[in-house]
Amino acid sequence: MSELIRDLAMSIMMAWLLGVGAHWLRQPLLLAYLVAGFLLGPSGFGWVHSQESIATIAELGLLFMLFMIGLEIDLKKVANAGKVIFATGLVQIAGCCLLGVLVFSWIGLPLGAGGRWDALYLGVAIALSSTVIIVKVLYDKRELDTLPGRITLGILVLQDLFAILFLAVQPSLGDLAFDVVALSAARVALLVASALLISRYLLPYLFHRIARLPELVVVGALAWCFFVGELAEVLSLSREMGALIAGVSLSTFPYALDVAGKVTALRDFFITLFFVALGMTIPVPGGTVIALAGVMTVLTLVSRFVTVLPTLYLMRQGIRTGLLPAINLAQISEFSLVLVQVGVQSGQVTGEAASAASFAFVVLAVLSTFMMTRSVEISRSAVRGLKRIGLHDLDDVGAADGGDGHDARRILLLGFYRAASSFLAEVEREQPALLQEICVVDFNPLVFHELRARKVKVAYGDISHTETLSHASIADAQIVISSVPDSLLKGTTNEKLVRYTHSINPDARVIAVAETMAQASDLYAAGAAYVLVTRIAEAAELLQAVNAADEGLLHELRTRLEPRLRDRREVLP
Repeated sequence: MSELIRDLAMSIMMAWLLGVGAHWLRQPLLLAYLVAGFLLGPSGFGWVHSQESIATIAELGLLFMLFMIGLEIDLKKVANAGKVIFATGLVQIAGCCLLGVLVFSWIGLPLGAGGRWDALYLGVAIALSSTVIIVKVLYDKRELDTLPGRITLGILVLQDLFAILFLAVQPSLGDLAFDVVALSAARVALLVASALLISRYLLPYLFHRIARLPELVVVGALAWCFFVGELAEVLSLSREMGALIAGVSLSTFPYALDVAGKVTALRDFFITLFFVALGMTIPVPGGTVIALAGVMTVLTLVSRFVTVLPTLYLMRQGIRTGLLPAINLAQISEFSLVLVQVGVQSGQVTGEAASAASFAFVVLAVLSTFMMTRSVEISRSAVRGLKRIGLHDLDDVGAADGGDGHDARRILLLGFYRAASSFLAEVEREQPALLQEICVVDFNPLVFHELRARKVKVAYGDISHTETLSHASIADAQIVISSVPDSLLKGTTNEKLVRYTHSINPDARVIAVAETMAQASDLYAAGAAYVLVTRIAEAAELLQAVNAADEGLLHELRTRLEPRLRDRREVLP
């Protein structure tokens, strides 16, 4: 027991030290945990001796991680996912799996022979992308709420559901007869139905009774996780799948956020041990492991671009919107390592294949993080190259049918986000004739198609490119509006847009938006005719609401506002 405690202490300390270094280098923490395990294990310094005990404890981390993943799966969002996300997700998952299985079986990995399914497991592994890496980078870049960001997150949710289905059939891979698959499907259906019914009708009552006792909320959540896991084991399914379904069944539960918040700290401790233990199983890489990891790396990158980009392009989302999700998804998931490890434990995957998956995860995590941080520059270069070889973008569509004519550009609206959406809705409500004099310049395909459907002039393009602005006839505009704040602009700023406009069209009256007082001064110095500081307008309205509340007139103020909110046809709701 004392040796186990010593090994646990060394594992946590090494994970923390390398985690700090990974944070400074802006790399995923999972990389640090894997390296920590490698250094502590037999392939490294050999300082940890109770590997089996640590692996047993780490399995708890695996169950907690799957439980938390389930809590984060919003079934309502999946049901409401647009056809673009749904179609792209299906093509990406099926295409990557098929391509992976074909390539891995072609290079000699077993596909059912001798009970080994290395080719299938690695094919599934490269089809899944890392939620941890993607959400972290997109959050830092403030791109979670962009169209490519929403497409990326939607595909991640579909990947999680696919992983659930794979876990359902995984125990029966050795005998995939129709009756066996049907029996597995029936068991899964029984497990899901039981979990959903209990979480719908019994758990709310129980958790309501203990809501004031945080420690019982945590224990109750963990009890539910292990109960469903054991129920899955009784039904000849895996505990891992049970933990995932336990989380999914609570995802729409009133206490889901509270449960997630309280279990997170416990989950983080055990999942750290899981990845450290996984790192201990990685041997010193031989030529075969390195070669297989290289194949996985290249295949993952290629598969994203040959499945995601063509699908979005054929659905008229534009080249840029097809490229960015492909770049975002260009890594394999921590869930991929979990699935491969499940295969190792069940004797369906060799340790060599698992080691290659771990190395590919490390390489792709570093590479994809760099690609995502530079995705704007990469996509710009790729768009130019793809257009040179004959691919048509949405700006070509507009030019072909006269949608970018020069007859209605007295007012040029650079970029289109929520403020611009509200501005157009206000114009449509108060001065509809003015819509005929407005032209919008933006590269969001949803905005492009919606504005064209409403007969509003729109030029498709990136406002950070001078050729886009020139093509939009900025030199002839009388009023130029830049309403997207600097924090959301990519490759340019409001000040640069004002200076460029002023340099080629000195007579234009430029209206720009500022987030700080210093920005407002800089914009006026650059030549802006008027600077809108939105926080000042919001403060004035907030003060009006406070005064109305003091005078008992808040209801009347709300009554006056409601007609302006009612029946607004906003492009971006």
